[in-house]
Amino acid sequence: MELPIFYASDLHPDADHYTMNEDTSKYCIQVLRHENGDYVLLADGRGRKYTAVITDDNRKRCIVRITQLDQMLPPERALRIAISFTKNTSRIEWFLEKATEIGIQTIIPLVTQRTEKEKIKAERLQGILVSAMLQSRQYYLPELQEPQAFDKVIQNAAEPQRFIAHCLPEQKRSLQQAMQPGKDTLILIGPEGDFTPEEVKAALDKDFEPVSLGTTRLRTETAGMVAVTLMNNGL
Repeated sequence: MELPIFYASDLHPDADHYTMNEDTSKYCIQVLRHENGDYVLLADGRGRKYTAVITDDNRKRCIVRITQLDQMLPPERALRIAISFTKNTSRIEWFLEKATEIGIQTIIPLVTQRTEKEKIKAERLQGILVSAMLQSRQYYLPELQEPQAFDKVIQNAAEPQRFIAHCLPEQKRSLQQAMQPGKDTLILIGPEGDFTPEEVKAALDKDFEPVSLGTTRLRTETAGMVAVTLMNNGL
């Protein structure tokens, strides 16, 4: 039987004991019904996997003793997506959850000329990323950056592979054809209504390659999901 995983962002690698916060303690002891002597796993979101045994099954402040620390290997290549958030919060939350499960490393809320939502509820979205990381049994938490203007993102992009997925009628390769395995990758996904022609030109001038995600017109969060899946499969 697999051991349950709990998030412990403040756990120091030299610690020999750790006290779970009240919410985690309640879930571990009251909901999952763990007790003294049971083993659990802890993840700090930075690749460390802690094996621990419960020594005080208090449902408000469960204490565990660390028995083993393993440093999990990081992904060989960085997969990053800059995506314009939609006004429909549930749709973008769904994207964040699924992208984390698939294995994205960095998510940049992209502010374009047609972006509908420029502010984010970082704390809530961070909770979604944590939950998805634990559910998919990963140990690296994706980085959710602050919203960034389109011009800043393309100006600072340093990845060897840089793509922009847009719907303008021009010749472009599919993402599957364009991707080369083993390289850090950044892809730009636009808002409902797509990037403007000026934004597309600006990206191309910064060595972004235009790509297609298929033959149908996709919603923003669907385009993001397709892009993350194809990038992950292309590693």
